[in-house]
Parts: sequence; structure tokens; C-alpha cells
Amino acid sequence: MPQMTAETPKSPIDPAESVARLLALLDVEPLEADLFRGQSTNAGWMRVYGGQVVAQALMAASKTVRPDRLCHSLHSYFLRPGDPAHPIVYRVERDRDGQSFTTRRVIAIQHGRPIFNMTASFQLQEQGLEHSFSHPKVTPPEQLTSEGELMARHADKAPEPFKTLWKTRERPIEFRAVEHLDPFKPKVHPPRNHHWCRLAAPVSVAPPVARALLAYASDMTMLDVCLLPHAIAWTNPRLQAASLDHAIWFNATPDMNDWLLFDQDSPVSGGGRGLNRGLIYTRSGAQIASVMQEGLIRYRAD
Repeated sequence: MPQMTAETPKSPIDPAESVARLLALLDVEPLEADLFRGQSTNAGWMRVYGGQVVAQALMAASKTVRPDRLCHSLHSYFLRPGDPAHPIVYRVERDRDGQSFTTRRVIAIQHGRPIFNMTASFQLQEQGLEHSFSHPKVTPPEQLTSEGELMARHADKAPEPFKTLWKTRERPIEFRAVEHLDPFKPKVHPPRNHHWCRLAAPVSVAPPVARALLAYASDMTMLDVCLLPHAIAWTNPRLQAASLDHAIWFNATPDMNDWLLFDQDSPVSGGGRGLNRGLIYTRSGAQIASVMQEGLIRYRAD
């Protein structure tokens, strides 16, 4: 694993360096038995990105599991906002080591208080009955513009701190949206969208790291979906939005060097919360993961 700091570099940003920094960020440091420390990144946000906490917690749990067992599901809750100026300590509880399955609980602690918890299950790899939905037919990624290019192009329309952040933010994972929607003047849109994603530069990683990278990426666009029918921009100061929980089921180890399709929808929202789900496919149409997330979406009209 590259020994690099997790500080945000100055623009322009080399994609390979950006990916290396992400790998360093996810490589949590062992402190003692079942106790790990994860660094954060000064990315300009007021709180730690949720996908980072999920991925670091998964890496901490994976370091306590036999290498022939991979995470097949995780269920997590965000309890408090993470402070990006300080490291996060991950405490792993070894709940069970069975013949086929291993279960771990992880608590993320910062400033002496839990900010996140997760239960993860790992399975000895085996064959089984197979079926899956057919992947949707959408525009291929080569015909789409990257999210980073679109944000940089429209950054001058954004208020601060979004303007500076969108121009200089490090993007180790490249996203390309199939549906191009105006982020500042959104119109009512059905609660469904599609994104392609892959690492910004190719790397070779072990299966536990590949699954952690997918976990990192899986929180990037989920919460957007439940806002689509309500035509509310992320920059609207009346909007309060945050991830509440996050669950992933892995069907296979993803190849993060190749494009993956996120087929996302939001079946329902209400009570200040929106439910979002995503099916993740390879380019060839194999379903490799499923994601569910409930998010806080408070809108104060006054």
C-alpha cells in the first residue's frame, strides 16, 4: 500500500496520485488488537464523507478476518457527523467465527463518542444457484462527460464554498451521469437515475480493498435520487440532507478499473427521510452488488 498522506493536493491533480491517496486513506493503521485508526482528508467539507467511514470500517473489519472470507453484506448507521480535522478510531468486535460465515461489529469513535456503527458478515467463497435482473440499456460511458468536467464547467454559477470545491476537489473515482440534470435549477424528475463509475487511474488491489473501494463510491450519488421529484438544488440553504444508514450486499468482487453502472431509484420518501436503492452492474451486465440507503431530507420552506 502506498505510504502517502491523505492531505488534499493543489490543483491540477494527477489521477494516479489521487487514487494512491485514496488507497492510503483506506489503509487503516493497526493500533493494538482489533483497534485501528483511519485518517481523514481536508476536502473542504464540514463533515467527513460517509463513504469514507463505511470503507474504512470495512477495511478494519477485513483485517480481523481470514483472507479466504470476503464481505458479502454490511449494515451501518451514521450517528454523528465526523470531524475531518481529526482521525477516526475503529473498534472491531469479533462476534462469530463459524465454519462458513464470520461476523464483525465495528464502532467508529471520534472525540470520545461513537459517530458510526456497522455490522459486517463475511463468507467462505462457494458456488450456488444464480439469477439476477437484466441490466438497463443506457448510453455507454464513452459517450458521456465526466462529472468532474461538468462541475468545473458550471462552478462559476455556484455559491461558495461549492465554487472553489468543485474546481479543485480531488476525484479518485470518476463518475459519468447518464441523465444530465441542471444542479442549480433542477426540474421535477422521476426518482431514478444512472451513473457509470470507475477509478480515475488503474491499480491492482486485493479483493477486500476492491470491495472497500466500491463501498467508498456507493455513497456518492445515492441521496441525490430522492430529491429528484422535488426539484431541490443541493446548494439550496433551506435543505438539510445527510445519510442516516447504509447497507451493501456484494455478489462478486468488483473490478474498479472498469466501468460499473449504478442503476438507482427512490421508492418512497416522507417524514423528513428518503429511501434510496441501487443495483450495480458490470459493463457485461453481471450484477455485482446492491445498495440501500435512507437519508435525511429536511426542507424548511420558511
